[in-house]
Amino acid sequence: MTLFLTSSSEAAVQEATAKLRDWQRDHQGLRVALIYGPVSAEDRLYHSKCPVDQRSVTALSEALDEIGARWRELNPCETDFIMELSTYEVALSNLHGPYGEDGRLQGLLDYLRVPYCGSGVGASAVAADKILCKRVMLTLGVPTPGWWAWSPGGTVNWSGRPVMVKPPFGGSSVGMSLVREQAELAKALEDAAGTEGDAVLVEEYLTGTPLTVGMLELPGGEVVAFPPLATEATDAEFYDADTKLDVDSRGGVTVRAAELAPEVLDKVNEHATRLWNGLGLRGSARIDFIVTEDGDAYVLEVNSTPGMSRDSNFTVGAAMVGLTHTDVVLAMLHEALARPPYDVPLPTPVFSSTTVTREAAVSL
Repeated sequence: MTLFLTSSSEAAVQEATAKLRDWQRDHQGLRVALIYGPVSAEDRLYHSKCPVDQRSVTALSEALDEIGARWRELNPCETDFIMELSTYEVALSNLHGPYGEDGRLQGLLDYLRVPYCGSGVGASAVAADKILCKRVMLTLGVPTPGWWAWSPGGTVNWSGRPVMVKPPFGGSSVGMSLVREQAELAKALEDAAGTEGDAVLVEEYLTGTPLTVGMLELPGGEVVAFPPLATEATDAEFYDADTKLDVDSRGGVTVRAAELAPEVLDKVNEHATRLWNGLGLRGSARIDFIVTEDGDAYVLEVNSTPGMSRDSNFTVGAAMVGLTHTDVVLAMLHEALARPPYDVPLPTPVFSSTTVTREAAVSL
């Protein structure tokens, strides 16, 4: 059974941090594949708009240097990606959206038998699909704002209340719209459906305090839930893509420790831990909430690959429990390598006579 720690578990977190640093000393020269490239719309947006020094991949590169890893950035858009990937001891992905965090990359890594940081195929797929994740939340008894799914060509219903229109896949609020008037709804739905024609999530817009809670798996399988952070967009109607990317470096969002009544904090932590167990999350995750003025906490979405820039919400939350950015990366690598391998009787792909092979431990 997973043991969950909170920010009050200072001694346990310090003990885990000491174990991580001992583990680091024994793993100098670890070969790490840092996966990054403009695959999804979200990643293409980051690649084109986000300043280099604010990117997660930049911070991760610095952390890997500090750890003493032998790493290389691998781009999935390059033709030799899979062949290169198979030669590394562990993969650390910085891909977001379709392909990167929806289970497809994770399935490839399982097939290649390359250990990787973060959740497996099933949890990644459910968390990445906003509509499917909503259904699982309801099954688990986790409160989430009222919603419905719209398919292209379907009836455009208007409840008379503001709604958030969201593409079913991807993050960073890419393609998301806040709709306050019926006349705006049809276009918002079409924009969110995009060229793929996927079903679109239409979610009741609740006013309140947006919160985010980071979760990190530590040595021994303990999971620490970081203190909830309150996020507020100061120059936009909601926490949209440009605000998250801070494309003009204006600092249009404020992040602070959330001031919650004890019973509300308990609700938030309870919902977060139920989702961690219910979805089968591993390694790290970030769960986003909205807390209403009445103190009701609703989950908005689950991110199985949290942003890892130096100033990301996840990194800020980690610092509040005494974990540095490098500590977090160490914890992610440790979890990946401590996890029992996905080992089944499948052939080991061979790309050349020098390719490193990993034979299945399962007997045929």
